[in-house]
Amino acid sequence: MPEGDTVWQAARRLHEALAGKPLTRSDFRVPKYATVDLTGRRVLNTIPRGKHLLTRFEGGLTLHTHLRMEGTWKVYGVGERWRGGPTHQIRAVLGTVDRTAVGYRLQVLELLRSTEEERVVGHLGPDLLGPDWDPERALANILADPGRQLGEALLDQRNLAGIGNIYKSELCFLLGVTPWLPAGALPADRAEKLPGLAKRLLEANRDRPVRQTTGLHRHDLFVYGRAPRPCLRCHTPVRVADQGDGSQERPTYWCPACQTGPAPAPGSPQRWRDKYPRRTG
Repeated sequence: MPEGDTVWQAARRLHEALAGKPLTRSDFRVPKYATVDLTGRRVLNTIPRGKHLLTRFEGGLTLHTHLRMEGTWKVYGVGERWRGGPTHQIRAVLGTVDRTAVGYRLQVLELLRSTEEERVVGHLGPDLLGPDWDPERALANILADPGRQLGEALLDQRNLAGIGNIYKSELCFLLGVTPWLPAGALPADRAEKLPGLAKRLLEANRDRPVRQTTGLHRHDLFVYGRAPRPCLRCHTPVRVADQGDGSQERPTYWCPACQTGPAPAPGSPQRWRDKYPRRTG
């Protein structure tokens, strides 16, 4: 699952490459839109909304895309070789006179009227990197189901938009609680800090090529990707386990000494070690 800062960066790349220019190439490689040609239409802008991307064209059309786990938009100059993956993984090509944006492995690609954008993003909670950010509403959304695990509540884009597995793990570490803690059991002083802390983390990283949450040289993240290496604070081995109903792979990292609250049994993380190799840094 992509993080909100990754989507924000993708939107900026697309906007800087295409906005204000007419399309000289339009190619949608999905059956539903295979015959659609937007050549000649001027690109108005691209904006992020949580983990969704909205690219608007003159004439009241919007291209809605979502990166999901493996999708990406790459931008290339004239004559530059496309390097985002095999040709059969390309889902969309939008070109201007000097730039070409290529969408690889896009699991969501939809053309709609711009007046219908709320149909695809209207369910989202306050956007951590958007103009609609509302920390009080975000916290109220999270606490509305007090029995729900905090990690699951943070990932629910209806509560607040922009958090993925990495920030879920890092936020819970910084709050000193496990992701399995019921949201309603989060101490009031830490609950009050949660929305502002989440926003600061994403804002600090939206312009960075490498995500950083620790402020430490040589170590980018506190717990995510670090199992079974020692915690940066207490040197206890960091643990990893899945969280959720099993329908999606959601590796979740935590320090059993620095974070209080429920956690899976000690044997459960083992199956992740081969699939999610140790990170450096």
